[in-house]
Amino acid sequence: MVNLLYTELLKLKRSNMFLISIIGAGVAPFLVVVASYIHIQTKQPTPTILFHQLFTEVNLYTTLIIGFPLYGVVVAYLFTREYTEDTLKHLLTIPVSRISFIISKFILLFLWIMMLTLIAWALTLLLGLLGSFPGFSITLLLDSLVKFLICGGLLFLLSSPIVLLTLVMKTYVPPIILTIIITMANLMIVNSKHKDLFPWTATLDIANNELQSTYPPEYSYIIIAVTTIFGFIATLFYFKRVDIH
Repeated sequence: MVNLLYTELLKLKRSNMFLISIIGAGVAPFLVVVASYIHIQTKQPTPTILFHQLFTEVNLYTTLIIGFPLYGVVVAYLFTREYTEDTLKHLLTIPVSRISFIISKFILLFLWIMMLTLIAWALTLLLGLLGSFPGFSITLLLDSLVKFLICGGLLFLLSSPIVLLTLVMKTYVPPIILTIIITMANLMIVNSKHKDLFPWTATLDIANNELQSTYPPEYSYIIIAVTTIFGFIATLFYFKRVDIH
């Protein structure tokens, strides 16, 4: 398992996708902080935008709009690379368990998503300090970090159905389309009282401790758990059984 993970990291080191994903993670912080700074400089009377608003908005855009399509591209890249390079059948001829192979991919996906989450948080912090936004404190720093990490962790869990689709279709396009559809659904129901029944939208409310009172909070956790477990088990079962040509 360790050797598999090390091999995946070496392949990632030589890939342009790593740099592209980092740039993608920086889009939300850059747009939010720069737009807020311009708004302060050009509006009369001068509005007050507090530091916590920067973290809140960046986490919102990352979780509901930019993050999941970005992570979908990462999933598609990670889980189709051996298919596109036609190396999977050769890799599996050596003593490598299929389950270990997939789990190493999931571990790398988790590390990648959490790294991108931390980059978004750190860039928000850096740009906010450079822009001298008021309201910064250590409490805010830690609280925002926890919220970002919760969202990143939940989005990783909810990526398991995307992984399944990627392995079944063996191409980039379907998983990317699905993540775009999920993002559109997020935007359509973000103001609905039923939004927490949709797991990808519920992640932000869970992190912010703002689950709607329409349904018991357990519903959101159960839906996320069922989605995650189904995707993960189905992925392992499918990859263990499928013929590799």
